[in-house]
Amino acid sequence: MFETLTGRLNQIFDNLRRRGKLTEADVDAAMREVRLALLEADVHFSVVKSFIAKVRERAVGAEVSKALNPGQQVIKIVNEELIGTLGEPAPLNLTGPKPRVVMMVGLQGAGKTTAAGKLARLMKSKGERVLLVAGDPYRPAAVKQLQQLGERLDVEVEADTSITPPQLAKRAVEKGEKGGFSLVVVDTAGRSQMDAELMDELKSIAANVNPVDILLVIDSMIGQEALNIAQGFKEAINLTGLVLTKMDGDSRGGAAISIRSVTGIPIKFIGTGEKLDALEMYDPARLSSRILGMGDMIGLIEKAEAMFDQQSAEKQAEQARKMMTGQFTLEDWLEQMKQMKKMGPLGQIMDMLPGQMGQAARGIDPATVEKQFKQSEAIINSMTLKERRNPDLLNASRRRRIAAGSGMEVQDVNRLIKQFREAQKMMKMFQKTGGKGLGRLFG
Repeated sequence: MFETLTGRLNQIFDNLRRRGKLTEADVDAAMREVRLALLEADVHFSVVKSFIAKVRERAVGAEVSKALNPGQQVIKIVNEELIGTLGEPAPLNLTGPKPRVVMMVGLQGAGKTTAAGKLARLMKSKGERVLLVAGDPYRPAAVKQLQQLGERLDVEVEADTSITPPQLAKRAVEKGEKGGFSLVVVDTAGRSQMDAELMDELKSIAANVNPVDILLVIDSMIGQEALNIAQGFKEAINLTGLVLTKMDGDSRGGAAISIRSVTGIPIKFIGTGEKLDALEMYDPARLSSRILGMGDMIGLIEKAEAMFDQQSAEKQAEQARKMMTGQFTLEDWLEQMKQMKKMGPLGQIMDMLPGQMGQAARGIDPATVEKQFKQSEAIINSMTLKERRNPDLLNASRRRRIAAGSGMEVQDVNRLIKQFREAQKMMKMFQKTGGKGLGRLFG
């Protein structure tokens, strides 16, 4: 659902990454583009205003890490502030005596019944003994739908259209107490719009069963109207959490970003598909990563920050600048290989790369690359300091000496020099294209 927003933000970030230094004007220009991208994605204007102000203050006033490209630091700030906007993780409340009761509420068409089934499946997988309650006798086939879900999940369903939903819910809880159920999930009726009759029934159910959580199931595809619906339910009953459905849909996604900040109601689950296993516990960091299209780039940045101490930061920043502009020497290349090895297993680092970079890197065998690293280190360590800094000195006799000193063949030395020259060209291309050609660089 965030595809359009992700594309826009990636264009902005690509421009930032290409800059060696960032001025206040650069940051302001980038923030204007981010503001437009968020507004077009249907994020609430007040959320956008607050978000941009926080990012700009940190991006302009922050002491940018010397170990990183300044553009990366701004991206890291955007990610952290977006996570803050999305709110803290809020797991289901499983405290108090059993059975704990969870009410699913919302308007018709939001996916309450399916969400109840998904929640039952998820909690069953975590060891809970779940009882589903068919508390919507009004919508045609609603009870049957929940019973079919119960059969597929091997979860018992309590249903009886001859009594009112509040009475049914109370009976289900009594059954849960006697039958050893640890969780009772009550599916409730919806309306096409909020009305007094609907709210009175929900209040009556809540009074009868004392739920630990009242979850509002809301269609994330309806845009900013989701905020109004959430606010309306919050004013009528004691909502404790949100379930955002249809997060895999073709929508702009602004509701997911705005709703926690505007309503103050925590998001607890997100539905990411139609299948019963397509319900995820809400994780702001993961959602932010999806929105920004970053893979786990933040993890890579944090690894880099942790690796460099303050004394070596300027040296590493200068080496990184030389690498990105293709002006590096064999000595710089060796140092970067050593630093990369310190960050962890190469396969793990490849998995953390985003976008085109990640796709290119994951097509390569890490073991092969690590073997090449070792060979390259041995060859470069057999060179003199002058030869490392000026590879043009490497004539035939020098190459034979280096091969003998490293335990390699002359063709291995020739291959390394060729790869080094190609890498210089590719890094210049990488700087210009923002990642295209990375597959050739790894190769």
